[in-house]
Amino acid sequence: MDAHIDAPTEPDDTFEILAPSRQTRPLVLASPHSGTRYPAAFLASSKLDPRALRKSEDCFVDEIFAGSPALGVPLIRALFPRAFLDVNREAYELDPDMFADSLPAYVNSRSPRVAAGLGTIARVVANGEEIYRGKLRFAEARERVNRYYFPYHDALRRLVDATRTAFGHAVLVDCHSMPSPAEGERNRNRPDIVLGDCFGNACAPAVVDGAERFLRGLGYSVNRNSPYAGGYTTRHYGRPRQGVHTLQIEIARNLYMNEATLERLPYLDVLARHMAELVATLGELPPTALAPR
Repeated sequence: MDAHIDAPTEPDDTFEILAPSRQTRPLVLASPHSGTRYPAAFLASSKLDPRALRKSEDCFVDEIFAGSPALGVPLIRALFPRAFLDVNREAYELDPDMFADSLPAYVNSRSPRVAAGLGTIARVVANGEEIYRGKLRFAEARERVNRYYFPYHDALRRLVDATRTAFGHAVLVDCHSMPSPAEGERNRNRPDIVLGDCFGNACAPAVVDGAERFLRGLGYSVNRNSPYAGGYTTRHYGRPRQGVHTLQIEIARNLYMNEATLERLPYLDVLARHMAELVATLGELPPTALAPR
């Protein structure tokens, strides 16, 4: 069965859906951290230059998976940067120390992500540098969440629901990249790819087994759930018993980019071809392994 996608209308700086003319596979892809459209007011409020802010991006991940529409699979990508707002968090995971006014009781200020400075609105970029010159107001956080966070997740939810309705089940692949270990870091043997399924809670075994088998067959080293088991999207959308399966994929940046200069390496084109083949492989998984239970 095919699915017809009605792409929702959104502000130009929020998100984009790369949709096939007909959806022919029960997959949805998401790239929440590859956005590069930095609001001018955000840049003005930051003590960091634009190059430093880009250290939090999953650079080029949307390009790596951009072949999915040709395979009959939609891809949603955030256009705003992760340093500005992280949609792979709860709506309000916020650090009270970042704000001049007190936060409402519904704010989650005690999550491990907040403690690390990487809440919905991050305090630091990926290498630990502080982002802001001064304190924010909660009204600013609420405006970002209302304008960017909720529209992105509303659109993603519609894609997943339409896919499940059309095919009887849906597989959401949340696409990310991971930095190389820092100098002196214990984990020097970080794999090429990490597959996160929240330790078996976010997708049927057939999904992660199929992905790992395929990637290892191409020669990639693959870990499961270490050091990344899956973020908010994986935990929130993954409901295998309801026929919705979510898999997070983290790709080592040093495979395809120069992490110092943020430039593409030639292997990016090879990786993009391999990821298209992975999408096709996941799209051919037996429906009986993915059906609601």
